Amino acid sequence: MSDTIAAIATGQVRSAIGILRLSGPEAVSAVSACFTPLSGKKLTDYPPSRLVLGTLRDREGAVLDQCLATYSLAPHSYTGEDTAELQCHGSPTVLAAGLETLFSLGVRQAGPGEFTKRAFLNGRLDLIQAEAVADLIDAQTADAARNAAGQLGQAMTRKIEAVSDRLTDLLAHFHVVLDYPDEDIEPFEQREIEETLADAARSLRSLQATYRRGRQLTQGIPCAIVGRPNAGKSSLLNALLGYDRAIVTPVPGTTRDTVEERCVLGGVLLRLIDTAGLRSTGDLVERLGVERSRAALAQAELALVLLDGSQPLTGEDEQILALAAQCPHRLVLVSKSDLPTVLELPRGVEAITISAKTGQGLETLEETVRGLFAQSLPRQGEMLTNARQAEAIGRAAACLEGAAQALEAGMPPDAVLSDVEGALAALDEVTGRSVTEAVTGRIFQRFCVGK
Repeated sequence: MSDTIAAIATGQVRSAIGILRLSGPEAVSAVSACFTPLSGKKLTDYPPSRLVLGTLRDREGAVLDQCLATYSLAPHSYTGEDTAELQCHGSPTVLAAGLETLFSLGVRQAGPGEFTKRAFLNGRLDLIQAEAVADLIDAQTADAARNAAGQLGQAMTRKIEAVSDRLTDLLAHFHVVLDYPDEDIEPFEQREIEETLADAARSLRSLQATYRRGRQLTQGIPCAIVGRPNAGKSSLLNALLGYDRAIVTPVPGTTRDTVEERCVLGGVLLRLIDTAGLRSTGDLVERLGVERSRAALAQAELALVLLDGSQPLTGEDEQILALAAQCPHRLVLVSKSDLPTVLELPRGVEAITISAKTGQGLETLEETVRGLFAQSLPRQGEMLTNARQAEAIGRAAACLEGAAQALEAGMPPDAVLSDVEGALAALDEVTGRSVTEAVTGRIFQRFCVGK
């Protein structure tokens, strides 16, 4: 990290403001070489973190923009290095020319997530916080943003470190008793050790259990839209998305495959899956589509069952209702309320009446989905959202459960200590205290350039 990096930190579209950011030992000198304050002073004549108005010029001295500049000195910056920013007008052309000017001054293009990676390597962020930065940028709902912000504020780190501290104390005491048997050191009682191991394992399993909900928060709850052909499934998909994503025709069986899109409904991110109409068919292509529809329904967390309100209930409708009842959550929707209604619902089945054409009932559907999923969330920042963290925490819990079993079986202290050390090593992978370069490389590749 002895070189200096630069990148455009804002989107490559016209906007009010565009930012060029730099980090590294030559960050301040590079900006000073192409930026002149309007006051006639040098940028470094101003204190760090002060916004200074001035002129940005290219390598030939031609004016590119009148903009603001600021700098920070190590270690008091996001990356822990010297940093600088140019806050320009949001012209992609100006930003590209400004970046080329910086390159001509010996600065290189930053890679994906390299600013945050440097912050991690310089101890400004732990790995949980670094991953939370990416989650915060990618958040598609307020709940996802709040959880990421909580992790950035170290809510998850504190939870894990509380377990790590107890295990470290246990290990330290164990080693002192074993290494200095003649000293007057009070040994741990077996019951006390058992309680420590059990409490720590329980805490980690509870944390691991949040991953399923956390994954839904970031990736979306799988939601299958099912029903007979021409029940209005694709029309509902289009209405929820706000644009025509699926083809809609009066011909039954138009949808031959699953169509998947994400949609925020009632503050809940859904992974909507429009499916082929469920019916018996001799058409090979349609039959394959029906099989995929059944598979999507089997994996869904929520089933939206559409019943055509303008048609009588059929045996196929009843079969679909029975299949959908196996989902964790099922909502029955009577579609086409803009047409005369002839459908009679089976006894005990409650439904929301909707019309994708007029929008009737969609607000009720939104509130119902909100009530199903936008509740019972863990405290802000205490929900796992990626597989790497969940796997390592599960491994740590398994080590502690193994240590408890070894203790109960009367195994030598070394066997118990080995499992506890394994648990601590797994937790260190989560926070980044101990993690390979290959793992960090994969983590930061998911970041956008400039962050």
